Amino acid sequence: MNYLVAVLPDRMQAEAAYSALAKEGLSGNQIDILGSGYKSADEYGLIDPSQQARKGAKRLFYWLVPFGFAAGYAFNILSGIEIFPAIGNVGNHIIGGLLGAISGALGAYFVGGGVGLTEGSGDALPYRNRLNAGKYLIVVKGTEELTRQATRVLRQFEPENIQGYTQPTGA
Repeated sequence: MNYLVAVLPDRMQAEAAYSALAKEGLSGNQIDILGSGYKSADEYGLIDPSQQARKGAKRLFYWLVPFGFAAGYAFNILSGIEIFPAIGNVGNHIIGGLLGAISGALGAYFVGGGVGLTEGSGDALPYRNRLNAGKYLIVVKGTEELTRQATRVLRQFEPENIQGYTQPTGA
């Protein structure tokens, strides 16, 4: 499946572009308008970068917290540091492990969350930002020939941006 996304500055141009595409023979299920009064980014299925960041942090959390605990515990055994002399060796090893687990949790939060926020969204974040700025998106989905035809029609409206995508096979 091929997709074509065009960014138009206002509702009038978006509706005119939709009408022009319909006149060219594209059906309503092949064209979508995203923006105020039409589908939202969430309704259409654009990835929310903050949701991707949370998933990335959660995935790393399950690995880094136990590993951090083990590393902190082992480091305390090897270094012999007495954090609190009154609780003995085993207590100090456990506190070392807990400090390692906290470090693992912080690493998962900052690395997993930060990478998910910047890399996990692809082009969805710029499109969401444009929708939040009051712009409109025209999305055409169909065959390669159909998206080429739609590109010719949409160029007449001088979109701010026009981008084609191909859905990978098996997705």
